[in-house]
Amino acid sequence: MIFSDFAKALGQINDRAFRRVLFLGLGLTVALLVAIYAGFLALIDVFAAGPITLPIIGEVTWIGNLLGWGGLGVIILMSIFLMIPAASAITSFFLEDVADAVEAKHFPHLPPAPKVAFMQALRDTMIFFGVLVGANLLAFIAYVMLPFLALPIFYALNGFLLGREYFTLAATRHEGRIGARQMRRKHLPEIWVAGVLMALPLTIPLMNLFIPILGAATFTHLYHRLARQTD
Repeated sequence: MIFSDFAKALGQINDRAFRRVLFLGLGLTVALLVAIYAGFLALIDVFAAGPITLPIIGEVTWIGNLLGWGGLGVIILMSIFLMIPAASAITSFFLEDVADAVEAKHFPHLPPAPKVAFMQALRDTMIFFGVLVGANLLAFIAYVMLPFLALPIFYALNGFLLGREYFTLAATRHEGRIGARQMRRKHLPEIWVAGVLMALPLTIPLMNLFIPILGAATFTHLYHRLARQTD
């Protein structure tokens, strides 16, 4: 059944709302990475504005250039690591549009879901971003200690986080936060498996950029299917 939910989501990938969220998410993610790099360069200007004098060696004028190129390397590495949580978190800010498009096409009989307030959506997005980054940073310890389990840990962790976030997004629209939490606990195994299926393509370049959108659409279908079972 999870695969049918995903197939329905994939069949709607050309929807205008899907494309809009994709382009907005990508644009804001790139802007975030550029802003981080600009901030790093500003710090270099502050701490390496003039030549540095070292014992024996004397005056060193190339420290700023070294930090600049080193900073570029750091940002490239950070972009590899941050692209997934940044794209997921930023795109999640617009995922309600994806859920609206899914329900308009597949569940037209339903009344429009109430809109989430801007500040509430911003707060949820920042919390999701922080949890994603923090959890994956902590997971690096497990990757180092248990390298042979690195991939299973990565998929299990991010599958849990993605499943939790996207199901909550879909269910809260109709059940409220308390009802969404109760449904999530009741159907946790299926939600976790669906999240892992979303996490699998995260390691595939370019494809991982579509996962937030497909995840929101898939979990919208998943929520409605589980809600029908409960009725």
